[in-house]
Amino acid sequence: MSDATTTDLYEVTMALCYLREGTTGQATFSLFVRDLPPERGFLVAAGLESALDHLTGLRVGPEDVAAFASALHRPPRDLEPLLGLTFTGQVRAVPEGRIVLAGEPLLEVTAPLPQAQLAETYVLNLLSHQTTIASKAVRCVLAAAGHPVVDFALRRTHGPQAGFQAARLGAMAGFAGTSNVAAATAEGIPAVGTMAHSFVEAFATEEDAFRAFARSHPGPVTLLVDTYDTEEGVRVAARVLRDLDRGPGSAVRLDSGDLGDLAARARAILDDAGLPDVRIVASGGLDEYAVDDLVRSGAPIDTYAVGTRVGVSADAPYLDSAYKLVELDGHPVMKLSSAKVTAPGRKQVFRRPGCADVIGLMTERPPEDGVPLLETVMLDGRRTGPRASLAECRERLAADLDMLPPAARRIHAPVAPRATTSERLSALTARVRRRIEERLPVHARTVPGAAGR
Repeated sequence: MSDATTTDLYEVTMALCYLREGTTGQATFSLFVRDLPPERGFLVAAGLESALDHLTGLRVGPEDVAAFASALHRPPRDLEPLLGLTFTGQVRAVPEGRIVLAGEPLLEVTAPLPQAQLAETYVLNLLSHQTTIASKAVRCVLAAAGHPVVDFALRRTHGPQAGFQAARLGAMAGFAGTSNVAAATAEGIPAVGTMAHSFVEAFATEEDAFRAFARSHPGPVTLLVDTYDTEEGVRVAARVLRDLDRGPGSAVRLDSGDLGDLAARARAILDDAGLPDVRIVASGGLDEYAVDDLVRSGAPIDTYAVGTRVGVSADAPYLDSAYKLVELDGHPVMKLSSAKVTAPGRKQVFRRPGCADVIGLMTERPPEDGVPLLETVMLDGRRTGPRASLAECRERLAADLDMLPPAARRIHAPVAPRATTSERLSALTARVRRRIEERLPVHARTVPGAAGR
C-alpha cells in the first residue's frame, strides 16, 4: 500500500462517487485556520514541502484499491475507478516560514474534484501539525532573547516522524541544534547532546563518570550535574574540567529543581574555580513560558534545551484548521453552516506593513503597500521550483517577525492582528450567499456566521 491509503474513509467514498458520476470538474479547496489557539499572536506556515512531496508521489495502485475495498467490505472491482488516480493539479501556497493569521489560506489546491478531495486528509494533517509545532518553536526563540535554544524533543513526540519534523521546524524557527541524529544528518542541523542520569549511575562516583566521558570524547564536553546533589555535582565537574583543561566550550547541564537559583549557584562555583568560559545548559520541562520567566529573572543560563512541551505543543496541541471547497467548475461556492461560514472563490492574502493583512480574491491587484503571500508552487502535478532550504525558511521567518507588532510577539497574553476582507471578496460572498439562500426553504434562509471564517 502507498500513502494514498493514509486518508479518512469518506475521502475514498466521495472520490469514488465523483468518478462514477462523472463529477470531475476543476475544484479549488482552501486550507486555513479559523481561529488561533489561546496564547498565540500569530502562526508560522509549515508543512508545505512535505505536502508537495506527497502530492507529487500520489498514485492509487492495485494494493491501495484492495485496501479501500477491504475497508468498505466490497469487491475490488467496485473500487477500480480509483485505480491509477494521480495528482495533476495546481497548488498555490504561503511559503514555509512566513507568518500567517487566522482566516488566511495557507494553501489552495486546484485539481479535478476526485484528486483534490482524496488529497485532503494527508495534506491537512501535514500542514496542521507542522504549523502547530513551528509556531510553538519560534515562541521559544523569542522568549530566549538571543540565548541559543536546542531541541531535545524526540523521545516524547507523537511518533518518530513527528520527532523528525519537530527537529526540522525548530531549526527553521532558529534553534541552534537538535539531539535527533537522523534529522541532524538529513537536514544539516548541528547535532547536540550530553549524557543521561543513567550514565552517571553506572559508575561508582560522579567523578569517575565525568572522567570516563571526557576520556571517550576529546574536546569540549557537557556534564550532567544533578543526578545526586546539584551543587556538589557542579564542584566535581569543575574539578574534572580544570584538571583536564577542558574549560572553554564545555558546559554543565541542569535538568531539575529551581533552575534559576541553581544556575546562579553553579555560575558562582564555576567562576570561583577559574572557569568563566564553562557554559550552563538548562533542560527539564522547558517551553517558552519557563524560558521567558528564567530570562526575565536574569538567570545565568547560556543555552535552553526544550523537549516534550515544545515537541507536542503541550499548551496548544492542535489547530482549528479546515480544507474547504471554494470553487467548482469556475463557480464560487461556500458553506453556510452556523459558526463555520466559509468565503467563496480562489483567494490571495496581501501582506501590509505591521501584518495589517487583507484577504482578497486571487484576481485582485494588491494594494499599493501590499505584497501577495500565496505563490504558485505546483503546476500539472509537479513542483514549479526546487525545495526551499532551511536557510531560506529561516530568512523568511526572521523578516516577518521584524514586521510583526510587538504585542503579537509577546509570550504572555499576546494580541493577534486580524486580517480584513477586501471589498471584492465581501461583495462576492454576499452574492453567493444570496444565490444559495434563494434555493433554500424560507425557514432556513437566515444563517448566522461571518464571511471569511
